[in-house]
Parts: sequence; C-alpha cells; structure tokens
Amino acid sequence: MFDAEKVGETLMDIKPGLPATDNFQHWPPWRPLVVETARRILDYTGGTLVVPMTVLVEQYWREISSGLAQHDIPVRHFVLHADQGTLRARIAGDTVLGPNSSFRLQYLEPYAEAARTWLHAEAEVVDTTHLTPAQAAGQIAEFVKS
Repeated sequence: MFDAEKVGETLMDIKPGLPATDNFQHWPPWRPLVVETARRILDYTGGTLVVPMTVLVEQYWREISSGLAQHDIPVRHFVLHADQGTLRARIAGDTVLGPNSSFRLQYLEPYAEAARTWLHAEAEVVDTTHLTPAQAAGQIAEFVKS
C-alpha cells in the first residue's frame, strides 16, 4: 500500500514553500514523483502495489497512468462511487477527519463532473452507496481474481 498523499505532504514541507495552491496535486512535481515513487517501491518489493488516491483532473490522471505505463507497471483503476447524498452523509459522520470537512465537501461537484465526463469511462466503477467498506473491498478482490 502506497499513500500518494505522502508525496504531497513532503512537497508541503518544502521551505520556503512552493507556490500557494488549494491542492498539492496542482504542483507539477507531484505527478512524476508519484510515478517514480511507485516504480521504486515495486522495484524494491515486487508484487502488487495498491495506491488509493482521488485524481479528478483528467490531465493529471493521464500523466500518472502514462508514466506508470512507460515503466511497464500494469494498472487496475477502480473508482469507489457513491451518490452525492451518501457522500455528504459519510463526510458529515466521519469521526476521524471530523464532520463536514470543507476540503472534502468542495470536491463533491468536481467529482460529479469528472464522473460524468471521463472518470467512470477510465475505470472499473464500484458503486459503494449501499456497501460497507469490507463489502467494497471484497467486490474489488473479486474483480481482481477474475
């Protein structure tokens, strides 16, 4: 498991800071650093690498997926989908990140737009609206087996 947000956190720690942004994915070094980190991890560990991340900008997904392809890293791209009402309820009920995370709420419409225009066409969509996390994971495991 590789959390690509850690790459963003590293970039946020650079002093003096990088140009102001509301999302570290907008910094041009983030995408190639995610690819290079994934490549290095796989070179070292082998096996299967799971990278949970939300990328809603098509250009950014193209940069990452083509970078992985250049290193012959196969990708199974899953989108965990839920309707807007379910997403809002999950954010409101989150006891880890706190209810009503303004950061996550601001991405509800961009997610809906990406889903309509390109994201769902690029991935295997798992509708989690009525699934527990364990059920969603089980469904993905079944997809991977087949």
